[in-house]
Amino acid sequence: MSDRRRFALYFAPEDDTALARFGWWWLARRPDRAEPEPLPAVGLDPAAQMKLIAEPQRYGFHATLKAPFRLAEGTNAAALHDAAAAFARARRPFAEAPFALKELHGFLALRPSCPSPAIEDLAAGCVRAFERFRARPTEAERRRRLAAGLSDRQRDLYEAWGYPYVFEQFRFHMTLTRALPDAERAAIRDLLTDLGATARAEPVEFRSLCLFEQAGPEAPFVLTARFPFGG
Repeated sequence: MSDRRRFALYFAPEDDTALARFGWWWLARRPDRAEPEPLPAVGLDPAAQMKLIAEPQRYGFHATLKAPFRLAEGTNAAALHDAAAAFARARRPFAEAPFALKELHGFLALRPSCPSPAIEDLAAGCVRAFERFRARPTEAERRRRLAAGLSDRQRDLYEAWGYPYVFEQFRFHMTLTRALPDAERAAIRDLLTDLGATARAEPVEFRSLCLFEQAGPEAPFVLTARFPFGG
C-alpha cells in the first residue's frame, strides 16, 4: 500500500504565547490535535463562521516554510525527523516585531509588518534542506497547480521545488480566513482587528521548527514534532 501521508515544515508559535492562543481559539483547533474544538462565540452565524475558517483550520495555525510533500522513494519519516532536528540545532532563535493583520490574495492573515531577512533566510533554508525528501507531484497535481494563474517565474519555481511561492516569491503569512469578497473581508477584518489585539501586542519569537503530518488527502495537518533551535 502506498504511503498517503504528507509532511510539511512550518512555523507554529510556542504554546506559551498570546499569538498561539489566539490562533487556536480563532480556528477552533490546536495544531497538535486532529479534533476541532467548539467555535468561539464572536457574533457570527455558526455555519458562516465555519465556512470562513474551514480551510485554515484543516492546515492548523501556522506559516509555511517547506510546503506539504509526500516522501520521496528511499526516504522515510525517521530520516526526516533526524534532518529536521539537525537543521533546527544549527539555527539561532530570533524575534520579530508584532505581526500585522493584512490581506493576501483575498484572504486575511497575520504577516510581518516589514520585510524580514531572518524569516526569508529560514524559509529558503528549509526549502533547500528538505528537498531531498520531497516526492515529485503526480501529473494531476502538476496540471492543477500550473492551471492556477502562475507567473512564468512561479511556474519555474514550482517545477524545480514543488511550490511556486519560494525564495523571492515567498510571502510569510499565518492564514486566518478563506478568500473573501471585498465587503465581507472588510467586516471580518474589523472583527479580527478587535479580537486579535492581544496577539498583535507582543514580539513574535522564532524558537523552533515544526513538523506537521497529514494522514490522508482529507485529513487535517497535525503538529507531530517541534525541534528547538540551537543558539
